[in-house]
Amino acid sequence: MTVVTDTPLARRVSGKPRVHVTRKLLPATESRMSELFDVSFNPDDTPMTGEEIAAAMRECDVLVPTVTDHIDANVIANGGDRIGLIANFGAGTDHIDLHAARERKILVTNTPGVFTDDTADLTMTLIISVVRNFAEGIRRLHAGKWGGWAPSTLLGHRIGGRRLAILGMGRIGQAVAHRARAFGLEITYHNRNRLPPALENMFSARYEPDLDRFIAEADILSLHCPASPETHLILDETRLASMKPLAFVINTARGELIDEAALIAALEEGRLGGAGLDVYTHEPTIDPRLLSLPNVVAMPHLGSATVEGREASGERVIANIRFWTDGHRPPDQVLEGWA
Repeated sequence: MTVVTDTPLARRVSGKPRVHVTRKLLPATESRMSELFDVSFNPDDTPMTGEEIAAAMRECDVLVPTVTDHIDANVIANGGDRIGLIANFGAGTDHIDLHAARERKILVTNTPGVFTDDTADLTMTLIISVVRNFAEGIRRLHAGKWGGWAPSTLLGHRIGGRRLAILGMGRIGQAVAHRARAFGLEITYHNRNRLPPALENMFSARYEPDLDRFIAEADILSLHCPASPETHLILDETRLASMKPLAFVINTARGELIDEAALIAALEEGRLGGAGLDVYTHEPTIDPRLLSLPNVVAMPHLGSATVEGREASGERVIANIRFWTDGHRPPDQVLEGWA
C-alpha cells in the first residue's frame, strides 16, 4: 500500500489498505472485507490482549475492534506510526481512549444507530420479564419443580400504570419510550439536554431535571447513557437506597453505570423489586449472586445480538474504511468528547 496523502481527516491510498479485525464477524461481512481489503481475521474469536492489539496496529493501516477490546493510551502509544484509522464495530467507544488516538492523529469511527431497535426490544423484554417474575417461573419449570397452576404462586406485577424512568434519552432511550407507550407505562426521562416539546409530546414523556428525584420516584429505572467519567457509578449506593422498595432496575447500557455490590445488597435484602441486566461490571465474569437471585433476569450481553444488526454494523465499518482510504472524511467519525 502506498500513501498518497496524509491529513488529520483521511488518508488516500493506492492499493488495498491493510486491515486487522480483532473478533470473528459474520461470514457476509468477512467475505466483503476480503474482496476490498488486505485483511486479517481472528478465526478462533479469542479476545486479544492489549499487547496483541498493539502488535496488530503496528502492522496495519486500519484496526477493526469491538467492545471487548480495551484500547487505552498505552496500547495506542505502542501501536506504531502506521495505523491511521480505528473503525470500531459498534456504537459505543468508551473502550477506546479518544484523546490518545487524536494525539496520534488516528481517526476513530463507530456504527451509530445500527442496534437501536435491537437494544430497545431487549430492554422491553427485560422490563416485562422481571416485573412479571417470568424468570423464576422458567427456572422452576426447567428444574422440574413446577407443580402446576396455583392461584397464589409465581406472581408478578402488572406493567401498565407504572412510572418508567429513562436515564439517557438518545436513540435507544427514545426507542424504548416509543415501545413503552403501548404497555401503558408513564414515562419520565432525565438527559443532559431536554428534548424539544414535539418529541416530549410524541412520547408522552415528562422531563425531570433533578436526577436524585428522578431516580427516587421511579417504578422502573432503565439506563441508556454512555459510560464516561460523569456517568461512572451514576446509580450508586445512596441512589439505590433512595429507590422504592418495589422498584426495578434495568441496564442494557454499560455495567460501569451501577455500583454492582450495592445493587446486589439491595436485592438480597429485599430493598428493590428486582433487576433486569444485560451488562456487568467485569464482563464476561458475572457475580454468581446475580445468577442465583430469583428477582434478577440476567442476559449475556445480547442487546445487539441480531443477524440483521451485526450485518448492518459490518456494512457501516466497511463504508467508513472505504471513505477514509479514498481520502474523504468517514461518515461516522467520532469526535473526542462526543462519544
